[in-house]
This record gives sequence, structure tokens and C-alpha cells, in this order.
Amino acid sequence: MPTEVKICGLKTVEAVDTALDGGADYIGLVFFPRSPRHVDAKTALKLADRARGQAKIVALFVDPDDKVLDSIIETVQPDMIQLHGDESGPRVREIRKRFHLPVIKAVKVGTAVDAARALRYNESADLILFDAKAKPGAALPGGNGLSFDWRALADVKDRMKFMLSGGLTPENVAAAIALTGAGAVDVSSGVESAPGVKDNGMIRRFLKAVKEAKQS
Repeated sequence: MPTEVKICGLKTVEAVDTALDGGADYIGLVFFPRSPRHVDAKTALKLADRARGQAKIVALFVDPDDKVLDSIIETVQPDMIQLHGDESGPRVREIRKRFHLPVIKAVKVGTAVDAARALRYNESADLILFDAKAKPGAALPGGNGLSFDWRALADVKDRMKFMLSGGLTPENVAAAIALTGAGAVDVSSGVESAPGVKDNGMIRRFLKAVKEAKQS
């Protein structure tokens, strides 16, 4: 099966259109004020409506409280929720049940031990997103342009449905897919000219590279 692609951190109609034209399967909208990719609910709704019916709309949160979730999900009506903080298995399960939406849970990886922690979410999340572990003191939990040793997934990648993220670019995504057999990949900073500024040419090249890649 072809590898699916999520373009995350989109902020403009032009970037959304480029992603859709290139065949993106998921459109990621970030609701984390400290991120340069953060969008408000009004902007997010405009972008979501542009993509609705063409790609799955993913709303990304970091350790959100119920008030934030209620407001954004009621307004934007995403297809999926992504949790990119330190949410526990029970919290993931609670959010999934509350909104009746599939949940992507991000797990930060530096070593194989980190990757194995994803197993604790097997009963609560619909999809695991393996991202690179941020450096100590980093302002953002993801979207930092860091990659990790993909071999760290060797013992767990066949035990769950997962999406690969972390430092992926048009130049390295084919190798990442070949090594991990990822059924889906996620990119944000890897298709930007500056933090939070998507480069349409890089989005096109990334999508093309994924289409031409071969899974292991």
C-alpha cells in the first residue's frame, strides 16, 4: 500500500491547496500558542473547510484541558485529534471517548527504550506518531527539525499502527520509509523556509518523494 502523508502546521490557504494538489492524506492544524505554527480557531476553520472531504483534518494539541478541546473541536470539526504532550494512556482514552474521534498519540524517541513506551498506548490511541525527542529545555515538544535513529523502532514497529515523524525532508523521507516500512509519514519543519513558514516547492517535493518511495 502507498505510504500516507500528513503535512502539519499549515497556516495559509495556499499551503493547504499545495498539499491537497500533491495528494496529502492528512492536513495538520496546530493549537499550541507557543508554536510558530499555531492558528486560531477562525483561521483553522477556514483551512479545515478548504480541505474537508479531500484529506483528513488533524487538530494537534499539547496537554490540552477539556475547555480548550471543547472549543476547538466544536468550531473546527476535525476528523482526528493529535496529542503531542505528556498525556497518559487513561487521558488519551478519556479524550477519545469524549469526542468520539480517532486519536494520534505522539511518542518522543531518542532510543529503543523510548520507542517501547509507545506500547502503553496500544489500547487507547488509534495511531502512534514516532517523533524525535526534543533537546533538554526546548520550547517545543515537536517540530524542531530533529531526527532520530530509525533503527530504534525495530522491536515495536510491527506491533502497532504508526506514523513516522521527526526531521523528515524531501531528501531523506524515502530512506526513512525504506528502513521502517512506515505506512504514514508526517512533516512540518522539513518543508519550511523559516519556522512556521511553509515552502510550497518543498511540500511538492516531499509528496513526490513519498509517492516514489518503496517500503521495506
